[in-house]
Amino acid sequence: MQKLNLFTEIDRDKITLDLFQAYFDARKNKRNTLNALAFEKHLEANLFALASEIIERRYTPKPSICFIVDKPVKREIFAADFRDRVIHHLIYNYISPVFEKTFINDSYSCRKGKGTHYGINRVDHFIRSCSQNYSKDCYILKLDIKGYFMSMNKTLLHQKVKYVLIRNKNKMNFDLELVLYLIAKTIFNDPKENCIIKGKKQDWAGLPQTKSLFHAQHNCGLPIGNLTSQLFGNIYMNEFDHWVKKELGIKYYGRYVDDFILILKCPLLLGQFF
Repeated sequence: MQKLNLFTEIDRDKITLDLFQAYFDARKNKRNTLNALAFEKHLEANLFALASEIIERRYTPKPSICFIVDKPVKREIFAADFRDRVIHHLIYNYISPVFEKTFINDSYSCRKGKGTHYGINRVDHFIRSCSQNYSKDCYILKLDIKGYFMSMNKTLLHQKVKYVLIRNKNKMNFDLELVLYLIAKTIFNDPKENCIIKGKKQDWAGLPQTKSLFHAQHNCGLPIGNLTSQLFGNIYMNEFDHWVKKELGIKYYGRYVDDFILILKCPLLLGQFF
């Protein structure tokens, strides 16, 4: 029994230290928000309490704040409570390295060393290569998935995440059972429940229903803005990426969240695939 308690304390210490790192990651660019300042006022007590909640499987996400932003485009945002943002960063820090190894090179969103500038440079390289430096014609197909975040099936997403993590369980240095618990709590949380709506009803005017969680089908939809949603967005389309590259054999392909581009020498091939 003494050994069991010792290991439990070691595990608790590791989780608590990992939570501190997740907190420092979460507070970047958020430190002056009231939510973050309130959490920081009693930082150690809040983090130790949060550690106890997740270890004892009592963790429940708090209500989100919902509002509309107009720039760069009109979007519906569900901002998670700061303590839940800490959990999101904890999950990300644990599982991102595992999934990073499974992604194709040309998936650009929410990845270190990648992003819009990297994606633009890659597309420029694709066009130059396919057209032999603009000496020959090439054909470009740009597509996006309608209402991507709002249409993601939560059960399917959870299965995809769980499958990869369990398959790689022998390579992990974290408590897989605990992380799977937090992932399920995050994926299946409904941010619409008890959410605090900021703004007026007319703020939603002009926003397509496909871009609102309030109109998402049952068991579908992830909130835009959460770090975990960005990572899960990459995971959800990862099999599609590999299918395009390997099964269809399309060399010049790249994706940024729900936008993707294919470049080929022959337009008939594009019609054959899509």
